[in-house]
Amino acid sequence: MGHQGSRGERQISSVFLGIVAIMAVTGWAVWTGYAASPGLAVFLFVTSAWIVSLCLHEYAHARTALHGGDLTVGAKGYLTLNPLKYTHALLSIVLPVIFVILGGIGLPGGAVFIERGNIRGRWKHSLISAAGPLTNVAFAVVCTAPFWLGALDGVPLAFRYALAFLAMLQVTAAILNSLPVPGLDGYGVIEPWLSYRVRREVEPLAPFGLLAVFALLWIPGVNAFFFGAVDGLMSALGVSGLETDCGRELYTFWRESSGFCAVPQD
Repeated sequence: MGHQGSRGERQISSVFLGIVAIMAVTGWAVWTGYAASPGLAVFLFVTSAWIVSLCLHEYAHARTALHGGDLTVGAKGYLTLNPLKYTHALLSIVLPVIFVILGGIGLPGGAVFIERGNIRGRWKHSLISAAGPLTNVAFAVVCTAPFWLGALDGVPLAFRYALAFLAMLQVTAAILNSLPVPGLDGYGVIEPWLSYRVRREVEPLAPFGLLAVFALLWIPGVNAFFFGAVDGLMSALGVSGLETDCGRELYTFWRESSGFCAVPQD
């Protein structure tokens, strides 16, 4: 079964396990209030959890492609969850983390190179593209579970705020990535159903799709509409705007505090 070395190709990388360990330790520090600076602990916890979600997003693409018929994803290291194996470590990991730090927005990164010629059937192509944003949706549902289940008793404030902000990043990433813009997964879902001529004309635009979306978000009206939609989804998941804002404030601990989000220290 499978080709030689396939077991090693699917072994979870020590890099990924290291990031998960950082997430676990800093999550514990946020929960217990053990850290001297709750902001720094929240920053490390949310950033490491965000990188874990980016790895899982790309893994979902690769795993779906493997089942769709592209057996090359294993040799490329995509099934190891190692963020350094992606074709654009900069686009996939570094840029999204910078965008979170700068603006508190979950920016999707484009990363795994799928041999589309190995995959037969339009539905398979669409599913491969959809797998990434669906991972962000699942991550958001997990992060917000304590909120919509009404299970927040005993959850420390700092941890609650951190979860709210992390969930908001997943929601923004899922929405942005689902837009039918060349270069984003949303376009990848509909692309197999477009005519050859349309695909040929649109192809050169793919590298600029994400930049165009980001530029549009600088327009106040577009920004207000987008974050209005995000807030609506977050409140549907039981998370208030205050909780998300306090999560962002704790995350950007180097900025001046508003004083609204004081977290009791043990």
